Amino acid sequence: MAEMGDLTAFASDASFSIDGHHAIVGWNDSAQQLLGYELDETVGRQCSNILQFVYLDGELLCRENCECWQCFERNQPFSASFCRARHKNGDWIPLRISSVVLPKDAKRSQNDSVVAVIFLNEQELAQDLSLQDKLQIFSFGNFSLTFRGRVVPIRNWQRKQSITLLKYLASHLGQPVHREVLIEQFWPNIDESLGQKRLKVLVYFLRRQLYATGMQEEVLETVGKSYLLNDEMIWLDALAFQKRVAEGSSLQGQQRWHEALTCYDEAMCLYKGDYMANDVYADWCTVERDQFHESYLEMLAGMVDCYAACSRDSDAVRVCRIALVCDPIQERFHRLLMEYLVRLGRSDSAVAQYRTCQSILAKELGVDPLPETQLLYQQIVAETSPNI
Repeated sequence: MAEMGDLTAFASDASFSIDGHHAIVGWNDSAQQLLGYELDETVGRQCSNILQFVYLDGELLCRENCECWQCFERNQPFSASFCRARHKNGDWIPLRISSVVLPKDAKRSQNDSVVAVIFLNEQELAQDLSLQDKLQIFSFGNFSLTFRGRVVPIRNWQRKQSITLLKYLASHLGQPVHREVLIEQFWPNIDESLGQKRLKVLVYFLRRQLYATGMQEEVLETVGKSYLLNDEMIWLDALAFQKRVAEGSSLQGQQRWHEALTCYDEAMCLYKGDYMANDVYADWCTVERDQFHESYLEMLAGMVDCYAACSRDSDAVRVCRIALVCDPIQERFHRLLMEYLVRLGRSDSAVAQYRTCQSILAKELGVDPLPETQLLYQQIVAETSPNI
């Protein structure tokens, strides 16, 4: 009988397997070629002690009780469309990660200690995702910057308003913003001459910090009485997100489900939280935040449809749950979740989901579920009442 660990040896992609103690128990030749570590350097060692994987924003992926391992604990595969791994020689390699998890109740041989196999695919990143030549600005979730693979320590900047200035200009990337608009934004009702002096000091400080990252060209430009961020020198996650969503929607319209899902998956990895989440009370980004939130939910709905078209109902359920964590009052996702739970033969869970929906809507909005949601619930109960 073939063991799960054999997948590592037989796989054409770079791959390794881990056991229940987070130790590497399999490492194939392709993984050695990709990352430079030989078999005897990896097997038996904790994966977090040797592997250095990070997300695009510099957040460490490989660590104790990492997101990957938490997925395996829940019997769910882990994937990351865009991350980076450090080669043994110190170079950073763009990767896509996927995995296979052995169900906890699956039959094992006595010698098979493998709980998951992780596959690594080197990515040919598009030019707009270049990690070397552009300042990367991450506006979803916690605001952050990276340049040439290094996180820019903006928390250490003494003038915190310079971060807000950078955010504001990033929200108008490539577009000149007149100094009067900026002065009104930062110091409303201030004397004009004093406002200009303060703005000059702020711009000067921001330029110094950007130069300190190692960028050789001017990122923050002066155009007459306006300032702009040079869009040729910057990669912005919000723009990349919009591009991936648009590409996914186009592919979905052509019924190219798998290609659409790839685009949507990349977009989902970019959306790490609300747009400019640290500026929740700032008026200047409220409209954009709401628009991105709606776009994200529409994208998730597209993913559900694509998974359904591919007969991947369990994945459709997973995405519905992600959407409801993001926005619990989205009734359409409660309804979709109920439908796909029924398809999976989990009618009792579908009924429980309706009651959850009913409770949330009553608490948050003071309303009952829509007639179509109530009808779906009644149909489920009528068809399965002997079993509930």
